[in-house]
Amino acid sequence: MEFEYSARTKELIKRVSAFMDDHVYPNEQRFHEEVAQGDRWQPTRLIEELKEKAKAQGLWNLFLPESEYGAGLTNMEYAPLCEIMGRVQWAPEVFNCSAPDTGNMEVLVRYGTPEQKKQWLEPLLEGKIRSCFAMTEPGVASSDATNIASSIVRDGDHYVINGHKWWSSGANDPRCKVFIFMGKTDPDNPNRHRQQSMIIVPRDTPGVTVVRPLPVFGFDDAPHGHGETRFDNVRVPVSNILLGEGRGFEIAQGRLGPGRIHHCMRLVGLAERALEKMCQRTLKRVAFGRAVADQTVTRERIAEARIMIDQARLLVLKAAYMMDTVGNKTAAKEIAMIKVAAPNMACKVIDWAIQAHGGAGVADPFLAHAYASARTLRIADGPDEVHRNHIGKLELARYL
Repeated sequence: MEFEYSARTKELIKRVSAFMDDHVYPNEQRFHEEVAQGDRWQPTRLIEELKEKAKAQGLWNLFLPESEYGAGLTNMEYAPLCEIMGRVQWAPEVFNCSAPDTGNMEVLVRYGTPEQKKQWLEPLLEGKIRSCFAMTEPGVASSDATNIASSIVRDGDHYVINGHKWWSSGANDPRCKVFIFMGKTDPDNPNRHRQQSMIIVPRDTPGVTVVRPLPVFGFDDAPHGHGETRFDNVRVPVSNILLGEGRGFEIAQGRLGPGRIHHCMRLVGLAERALEKMCQRTLKRVAFGRAVADQTVTRERIAEARIMIDQARLLVLKAAYMMDTVGNKTAAKEIAMIKVAAPNMACKVIDWAIQAHGGAGVADPFLAHAYASARTLRIADGPDEVHRNHIGKLELARYL
C-alpha cells in the first residue's frame, strides 16, 4: 500500500477544498436559515444553487468506482475527497455524493437492468431526484438482516408488498421519487440468506405512506432525514425486482460495504473540524489566569484526538485500498474494523470539543449535530456489537 495520493487525487483535493472555502463554509448559516423558513421539508435554494456550481466545475458523482458513470475514482482516491465533504454535514449533497443516494446508485449500477438504470439511475446521477433505502424495521432486531419480516409476494405480473419500516433514509424529502425496499419473497427457504429480495418501489405508488420523520437527539435533519414508513398492499411490476428473487442479502452486502466506508470517510472529516474548533476555542479562552490551551488536560486531549483521527484515517485508507485491490468481500474485516473505529473516534473527539467549549459546547449547533450524527453511526449500517463479533470470528478463524 502506498501512502502518497495520486496526482489526480491531489488536484481534486485542491479543487474540492477550494469549493468548500468559496461556497460551503461561508453559507453554513444561510443553510440553517433557509431550513427554518416555512416548510422545513422543502429543498433549500442554497443546495440547488451549489449543485449547479459543483456540476459546472466537474466536482460531481465522485464516489462511483469501477464504473463508466461518475469520475471513475477508486475508493482510495475518493477517500480524502469524501473526508473534506464530511466537514460540513450537508455538503456531500452539493457534489451528489450523499447517502442514501450513493448506495442506491451503486445498487442500480451493479444490479439494475438497462430499463431500471434508464428510469431511476440516470435522474439520480443528474441530481434531479433523490431516493430512499427501506430496510430497517421496528418489529425485529434489524442488526440481523435475515430477521426482516416485510413480505414481497408474487401475484401474476406484479409483486404485492407489505411491511412497516423505519429509519428509512430520505423518505421525508419531497424530491424522493423511489424506494429500494428489502423484504422476504421466500420466508420458508432453509437458507436464511436466500429468503430476502430487494425491489424498486416508486414513491407515488398507492399504499406507500410516510408516517412521520424520526428525530435523532432532537435533530430531524430536514429537508432529508429519516422516516417511519408503511407499505400496505403496494403493487409494483415484476420487472422492478433487483437481480432476482432471493438475492436481497447479497445486494445488501454489496451495498453496505461502500456505504459503510463512505460514512467513515465523512466522520474523519467531521472529527477534524471538531478538533479544529477545539483548538481555536481553547487558544482564545482564559481560565485561572492562562489560556485553556495551556492546561495540561487540554493538551492531552488535543494530542489524543490527533492520534485517534490519524489512526482512523489510516485504517480507512487501508480498507479502501483492499476494496480496490482484492474486492469488498475479502476486505470485509477491514470494513467492519473502520465501522467500529471511526464512529467511536468521532464521538470521543467531538465530546472533547464540546467540553472545551464549556456551556457553549452543548448549545453549539455544529458540535451538537456532529455528536448526534457520530453517535447514530455506532448503530446505523450495523451496530458496533455485530461488527466486533464478525471481526472476532474472522480473527479466530486464523487459528482453527
